[in-house]
Amino acid sequence: MLLGEPNVILLVEDNPGDARLIRRLLEGTALRPFQLTAVDRVSNAVDHLRRHGRVDVILLDVSLPDTRPGSLDSLSRVSREAPDVPIILLTGIDDEDLAVRAVREGAQDYLVKKGIDSGLLGRSIRYALERKRAEVALRESQERYALAVNGAKDGLWDWDFKTGRIYFSCRWKSMLGYDEGQIDGDPAAWFDRVHPDDLPAVHLALSAHLSGRAPDFESEHRILHRDGSYRWVLSRGLAVRTETGEVYRMAGSQSDVTARKLAEERLQHDAFHDPLTGLPNRALFMDRLGMAIAHAKRRLSYTFAVLFIDLDRFKNVNDSLGHVAGDELLVAVARRLESCLRPGDTVARLGGDEFTILLDEVADVDHAVQVARRLHQVMAQPFKAHGHEVFVTISLGITVGAGGDYDRPEDVLRDADTAMYDAKTSGKARDAVFDRNMHDRAVALLELETDLRRAIERSEFEIHYQPIVSLATGRIDAFEALLRWRHPRRGLLFPNSFVPVAEDTGLIVPIGWWVLHEACRQLAAWQSPPWSGGDLAVTVNLSGKQFRQTDLVARIEEILQQTGIRPGKLRLEITESTIMEQAEGAVATLLDLRRLGVKLYVDDFGTGYSSLSYLHRLPVDALKIDRSFISAMDLRAEHSEIVGTILTLARTLRMDVAAEGIETAEQVTRLRALDCHFGQGYYFSRPLGQLAAGGLIRDGASW
Repeated sequence: MLLGEPNVILLVEDNPGDARLIRRLLEGTALRPFQLTAVDRVSNAVDHLRRHGRVDVILLDVSLPDTRPGSLDSLSRVSREAPDVPIILLTGIDDEDLAVRAVREGAQDYLVKKGIDSGLLGRSIRYALERKRAEVALRESQERYALAVNGAKDGLWDWDFKTGRIYFSCRWKSMLGYDEGQIDGDPAAWFDRVHPDDLPAVHLALSAHLSGRAPDFESEHRILHRDGSYRWVLSRGLAVRTETGEVYRMAGSQSDVTARKLAEERLQHDAFHDPLTGLPNRALFMDRLGMAIAHAKRRLSYTFAVLFIDLDRFKNVNDSLGHVAGDELLVAVARRLESCLRPGDTVARLGGDEFTILLDEVADVDHAVQVARRLHQVMAQPFKAHGHEVFVTISLGITVGAGGDYDRPEDVLRDADTAMYDAKTSGKARDAVFDRNMHDRAVALLELETDLRRAIERSEFEIHYQPIVSLATGRIDAFEALLRWRHPRRGLLFPNSFVPVAEDTGLIVPIGWWVLHEACRQLAAWQSPPWSGGDLAVTVNLSGKQFRQTDLVARIEEILQQTGIRPGKLRLEITESTIMEQAEGAVATLLDLRRLGVKLYVDDFGTGYSSLSYLHRLPVDALKIDRSFISAMDLRAEHSEIVGTILTLARTLRMDVAAEGIETAEQVTRLRALDCHFGQGYYFSRPLGQLAAGGLIRDGASW
């Protein structure tokens, strides 16, 4: 009924007098306005309800001509037709039992006609309407609740603390693989299914909320599914309390969070494991190493060891077989390393071809060394990588920690890495145990690298010049430019003390360009007054890294233009090994340099691995015989024969020959007898500063 509309009343009464009475009584109530329709049969009432829509209340006589006497037939027939309309029964008989039956079967009230007045009738109708509205609202609320429960993805539970029973929704049960009737309301149906490891935390969270220490109940835990597996669920709940704070009810929900938990576990695993090999990564290894350090501090008898492993020549696998084969090899290496360890040990991949092993509880350093030797043996067996058989050796560094030896994992790893580097530089396929001298050397190298970078900025490099003498005339033909470093603390340093570091760091390239430019500039100065060394040449060594620079030829051409010297007066020395590392590419570069007009020398000839079949293809002008052959000429005759063979080969290929390391007059005599073209060494002169070298030019020095 809408606000302001009349109450629509249907009166079912076969006695006209009683019908008139009811109308008069209604007019005396507060129900006005109302709309009353009277019929005298149940069948007419049913017909009216079907034809006319809304009726707010029905006044129904119990005894009607088309009903069975003494029954509630009229009530059942009308209520079936209008289940939502309140019905008030009217009767002429005061029968208490009948009244109780009527209310039980759906009547809102039971009035005896002879006792009815306007007040009683009005109140009965108002109460009937209100009760019916409340029933309808309750039913709608229950339907909404049922829809919410059935439609929710979460399972719902409602715990009655007075009865000790829990209502579990269908969804709650189906979440665990059960149907509606397969789980009762016993709390054990929940708690007995919680994983034993999680149950204490569930009880703790529940107790905290029930005691008022936590505003609500929330717990993530595993719960047993019907199929025998455990599912992760998130259970939330809120208690209802009396005014005194006593909990009498608690309701909440349960969500299946298995997918999220598995994703979190996957993310956590990925965060601490190498994606290629599945081994622990650096982060996890450092965490476990930190725990070992802490353990060593707590228990002085505890000793651990760290092994730092690097695969020898792994780059060759990637370069020759490809990265797929390289990855397969790394995975195979990881599995083989794992097979050598005890359950408590940890093997990790730090990145690239570097692996580390944490040995837990070792007796002493000898134990770690034994493990290292076993690893060498295991790695000696061939691997399969992308259909190829591959042999791998490892360089391995060992450090041992006990008591207060270490405070930080980074220091342990640093020392093991230092020992590994020492093993690798000693010839690969080796192992080395860390000692403090290694650390001192590593620190010294780092300081040297730092100083080397600053040396370029501070112009601490200088060039000394050693004359190259024509053995036929005894006069200076050229000077070799030799790098020196005027170190601010350590004094004058020779190349063997810093060039290896420059090679490793790549600093050799900018240093090489400086040497080349400075040597050409100095030659241009000597070719002018007052020196007037117009026929002199200068020899400059090119490092392997510099020789492989893509702009090599362009940079050399630029330096020649800037200094103004003739290209033919610049001689570039390149070692055999540099040329033969990439022979085809080297030949192309040498041809470009030859077209530029500069002279090309093969340095340290006889010490490399060049093939004679390749030598005739190299566009070079001269060979420099290594000093080791020259110094040995005084000891054994066959070394003189080797030098003679080289000279014969050079003449055949129309190349000049220069001999290095000449220190005696006898060596000069023999070389002249062998028709060697040029000589260089302390017999003639040590390397000199530019002023002293200029003095030799000015004085026309001769030997």
